[in-house]
Amino acid sequence: MPHLSSILDRFIPSPIAKMSSAVSIMSSQGQQLFDFTTGEPDFDTPGHIKDAAIEAIKNGVTKYSPTEGTIEVRKAVQRKFKRDNGLEFNSDQVIVASGAKPLLADIMRTIAGEGDEIALARPCWPSHVGMIELCGAVPIYVDTCQDEGFIMRPENLAAVLTERTRVLLLCAPSNPTGAVYPRETLKEIAELLRRYPEIWIVTDDLYEHIIYEGRKFYTLSEIAPELADRTIVVNGLSKAFAMTGWRIGYAAGPGTLIDGVRKVMTQATGCPSSISQVAAIAALDGPFDCVQQFVKTYQARRDRCVSKLNQMPGIDCHVPDGAFYLYPSCKGIIGKKRPDGRLIKSSSDFAEYLLEDYSVAVVPGKAFEFDPHIRISTATGDAILDEGLEQFSEAVSQLA
Repeated sequence: MPHLSSILDRFIPSPIAKMSSAVSIMSSQGQQLFDFTTGEPDFDTPGHIKDAAIEAIKNGVTKYSPTEGTIEVRKAVQRKFKRDNGLEFNSDQVIVASGAKPLLADIMRTIAGEGDEIALARPCWPSHVGMIELCGAVPIYVDTCQDEGFIMRPENLAAVLTERTRVLLLCAPSNPTGAVYPRETLKEIAELLRRYPEIWIVTDDLYEHIIYEGRKFYTLSEIAPELADRTIVVNGLSKAFAMTGWRIGYAAGPGTLIDGVRKVMTQATGCPSSISQVAAIAALDGPFDCVQQFVKTYQARRDRCVSKLNQMPGIDCHVPDGAFYLYPSCKGIIGKKRPDGRLIKSSSDFAEYLLEDYSVAVVPGKAFEFDPHIRISTATGDAILDEGLEQFSEAVSQLA
């Protein structure tokens, strides 16, 4: 039998996708589940965005576009960066793709290769690790801790940088922790990076607008414009505007890098959906009150859920500053026994217990390279969230 590519040996499929698949199978079999695994807003896409897409279809905007997106959608991205982040880009410094995830993967393939090192904070999103390994590079982890809000400290970053470090990947607000970087910390990171002129900087800002208590979001290019010639800012519409299925991500950075990403896209992914590009313009240029209402709901859910979790023995949940995830420690659960006598040795065992006995689906910390924790998405209906946490609490209470 012919062999498959050896590159498949370098990484595992997304653990989140694996858990979501298991949940989907169980649901199709008629089981009632409380699914806290998926980072997908439970809200519908705002009406003015859908209306723009419908008009695009009626008007025949259904053909290929340039690989990097139409000039109209790239100008909308330019306006967004200037308005929200104080960043100015030419249209040839902007690229639009079929989602931020494949765009990030194409960026990694453009700037890193076999044996290069890419530094990123741990806990981290599994797909960041996967796309690093797919291009032959090696993920180098910068450990964070719950007591410091899961923020990457500059001194910890400095400790892992070597002559092989090719990229710093910075994700904030973080998936899975919701960590938001203060201005001063970003300034310290920028000061460190000035000493490493060969390192590219990739900022994954996808959760930019989901931020709480009136905090201000800063992207690194905003803090350190002198690093702009080696920084690429990545963002998208999926999370803020509840547009996961529309598949639009975008990025802006130095022209030489954008040209390289475009070259990869011409062979690997092609252009984004023409209809979704029109919808993206409506989202980027349209009213923002819908997003503000989403965030208000997410914050109320966060507060309610953190309070409930911290009342459970063995659970310690940090209050995140952004995104719509909770990343509680379950250290106090490890070593306890299920009612059937089986020992819980890890967050994976705990997640298995919650799913099998109480129909609550969470993602174990191993998926994010950081244990013993679990990730809970609050981007689900209030009734499901509240009832699911009641089941969660009951599960914890039954541990010996």
